[in-house]
Amino acid sequence: MTSPAGLPPTGGGSGERQRLKLLAVTACPTGIAHTYMAAEKLSQAAEQLGIDIKVETQGSIGAENVLTDNDVRTADGVIIAADKDVDLSRFAGKRVVTVGVAEGIHHPERLIEQVRTAPVHGGGGGGTSTSPSAGSSGGGGKERSVGYKALMNGVSYMIPFVVVGGLLIAISLSLGGHTDPSGGLVIPKDSFWMDVNNIGVIGFQLMVPILSGYIAYAIGDRPALVPGMVGGWIANTGSLYDSEAGAGFIGAIVTGFLAGYLVLWIKKVEVPKFVRPIMPIIVIPIVATTALGLFFIYVIGKPISWVFEHLTDWLGGMTGTSAVLLGAILGLMIAFDMGGPVNKTAFLFGAGLIATGNQEVMGMCAAAIPVMPLGQGLATLIRKRLYTEQERETGLASLFMGLFGISEGAIPFAAARPAQVIPANMLGGAVAGALAGLAGVEDAVPHGGPIVAVLGAVSGVPMFFVAVVIGTVVTALTTVALIDVSERRRRGQSMVDGLAPQPELALAGVGVGADGGTATAHAPAQRTSSAPASAGSATVGTGDSASSDSKSPAGASDDEVLSGYLTAQTVKVQLDSGDKEAAIREMAGLLAATGKVTDVEELVATALRREEQGTTGLGEEIAIPHAKTDAVTAPVVGFARSAEGVEWGSLDGTKAKLVFMISVPEAAAGDEHLRILALLSRKLMDTGFRERLMTAPDEAAVLDVLREIR
Repeated sequence: MTSPAGLPPTGGGSGERQRLKLLAVTACPTGIAHTYMAAEKLSQAAEQLGIDIKVETQGSIGAENVLTDNDVRTADGVIIAADKDVDLSRFAGKRVVTVGVAEGIHHPERLIEQVRTAPVHGGGGGGTSTSPSAGSSGGGGKERSVGYKALMNGVSYMIPFVVVGGLLIAISLSLGGHTDPSGGLVIPKDSFWMDVNNIGVIGFQLMVPILSGYIAYAIGDRPALVPGMVGGWIANTGSLYDSEAGAGFIGAIVTGFLAGYLVLWIKKVEVPKFVRPIMPIIVIPIVATTALGLFFIYVIGKPISWVFEHLTDWLGGMTGTSAVLLGAILGLMIAFDMGGPVNKTAFLFGAGLIATGNQEVMGMCAAAIPVMPLGQGLATLIRKRLYTEQERETGLASLFMGLFGISEGAIPFAAARPAQVIPANMLGGAVAGALAGLAGVEDAVPHGGPIVAVLGAVSGVPMFFVAVVIGTVVTALTTVALIDVSERRRRGQSMVDGLAPQPELALAGVGVGADGGTATAHAPAQRTSSAPASAGSATVGTGDSASSDSKSPAGASDDEVLSGYLTAQTVKVQLDSGDKEAAIREMAGLLAATGKVTDVEELVATALRREEQGTTGLGEEIAIPHAKTDAVTAPVVGFARSAEGVEWGSLDGTKAKLVFMISVPEAAAGDEHLRILALLSRKLMDTGFRERLMTAPDEAAVLDVLREIR
């Protein structure tokens, strides 16, 4: 029996079921506003069409209204409106359409119509990137988006291995190691600290294959995981292709993308029907792994080995030249790939000269080795707004690793933003190496970082630390400058979702990986139902901002608006300003009336910096400027409206007539502001709610309307 909308049912309900039942999943990179806006728009469209829909939101405050096995079994189709990977394996046998989250906001009716002809998902693969659809960007932009998300997916899975491995090695060296002229920093064999060190080494060994494997996984799904990981291991193991130094994390990025796209190509090959069930679990992994491994060993590996052998010979010919020039070159090489082949070539060159009595070359290397992790860690401290919470935590670990000469601590930053981080690392490394060469710093052991100076292996200790500190500062300042310039150029997606990596600017305060990032805390449960709704209504778990059994946050009373963050003091019926900057300044003054703003100018400056990185105009005549800054002492929300509208650069071209400004302290704890922002974003998709806000005659009436947000 065909459904009222003309869609052949794929669900498990009875043949007499008259109402179409759809499921949806919405998610954006930072999981805040657009996630809930898309959910609300889909819900509204379904209700107007007389269709039952249940929407799962994968936001920064956790997955809400999660789809159950029963929901999936009885559903007729699934809409995925997401800009991050969503697990599709649970929708096997269902009609699935996958688009970007913006499509869910702007064209919900079109998506519901598209489900009618959507292909039935075969069940292969664990996740998906959004596919091109009507209204999506051109192919080039889409490919860049898929590639970026794949890279960030690999980085997000790699970070724990870097942190755990690096910290365990650093702890074992500091507590169980001692200097030895023939062996560098040595930990006694068969000791407790050697066991700790070995565990850390395993973490480092797994780091590169994990990066490669999860890049491949994001592109080609589960069948690409094995060839990606094996390819990453081969890339990092130089002995397999006669190289003293493997290809490192750069090689892992190459093998990750090669494996992912190789698997996609193999999937397109037509095979007999009886072979199809074993393709994703046997045929594709074996063929892709073998082909990629042999390709790297015989085609890519040999040139790598040849290049770095000759690079070593070239360095050997420079030992009689200027110490400053040699130090700068070694610093550039040390900083380029942080444990990769270029880094190891320079390191092995310096280490090999120790036995000849030339300890100055190792001194240059030793000064450059800690600059990358120290510089990247320092950058996360001096410009916190440019980094996610996860990146700031990684930055602290990177600082610790830098003290012990573990340059790999900077790899997550270089992998996430290579165009900004690698040049900054190289500049700082060159400065440190050149200063150490100029001062004649010597290092008697094949290791680097402040730890070797503390343990007495370095001569010229004061200048060694001067070189390290100056190189670190140069790296940090260059990094934040390059990232800031890059972020200023990134336009096009509005509001708090922003373009990654800037979730904490969107008040997220949580880490975001390539798969979109997650926070572990969950908002209060919403009342949902899998039963068909009555005629003319939709079964949705994301309807209004909360159901009748939801609790007010943090013990707030029913009279409080947005948990008490918005009060009569912070409401203004008519903005006096006609342009965006003046409007933000006026809103900041409104927030200052609460006594929670200690520096109005800094608050304004922070909000304007956020606007430079992407408009906070949502469209639908809405804007939500925001700032996370120590210029406020507690979360505070303001609201004002403009009859004429303020030009805010919204993507739909509308002027902002409803303006909310949200400000939280830099050190704001918990996810309460995320919940408020999610509820606000979702409720603002209700046309009637917006009309009531526009027509409310005074501040008291505005507060009454805003009390609808629960």
